[in-house]
Amino acid sequence: MLRLYDSLLSGNSWKIRILLSQLGLAYDRVTLDLQKGETREAAFRRISRFARVPVLVLEDGRPLVESGAILLHLAEGTPYLPADPYLRAEVMGWLFFEQADLQKAIAVPRVLHLHGLAQERQDDIRRLHADGYAGLEKLDQWALGHAWLVGEHYTVADIALSAYVSLAEQGGYDMTRFTGIRNWLARVRGQRGWVPLLPEVGPTANS
Repeated sequence: MLRLYDSLLSGNSWKIRILLSQLGLAYDRVTLDLQKGETREAAFRRISRFARVPVLVLEDGRPLVESGAILLHLAEGTPYLPADPYLRAEVMGWLFFEQADLQKAIAVPRVLHLHGLAQERQDDIRRLHADGYAGLEKLDQWALGHAWLVGEHYTVADIALSAYVSLAEQGGYDMTRFTGIRNWLARVRGQRGWVPLLPEVGPTANS
């Protein structure tokens, strides 16, 4: 069985869980505590060359690292990765854009806010926001004229970009300005098998 090593709030790990759910693939989930340094332990470093999540261990025991690579591997031969060479290249182009223009610019301010460090790191956050807003403007302009990022169908490109973009508000971004992104994210969340970052908790018997 597949085994996914992730962490609770990791956007990169969330991407993998969404695709695994949409593909209907069974897997073991091993959730590591980053604050306790569990990604730095020797056993984990043997399967993750950069000591970070996510890592997908295949059924034959070989590990795959980097969220984009894992998405492409899992999506091979499925509707989530086009067979047409041009469209496949377009998917990869969006994956590269996400990592270069959005991921760090969104993830770092989010971590600082979640850990209560935003006030003392305002200069860093402003610098990252400048880069992040530039990337979000590009994405929004595309989303205003296209239902999906590549071709006419939902692909791993949509999964890859939607994860951190949907978490941007947690890092202090004003997402109300991005109509195209908001509508696109709603379409992504409406896809069969989509799962939230954290399990949705319903009302208890005593509530």
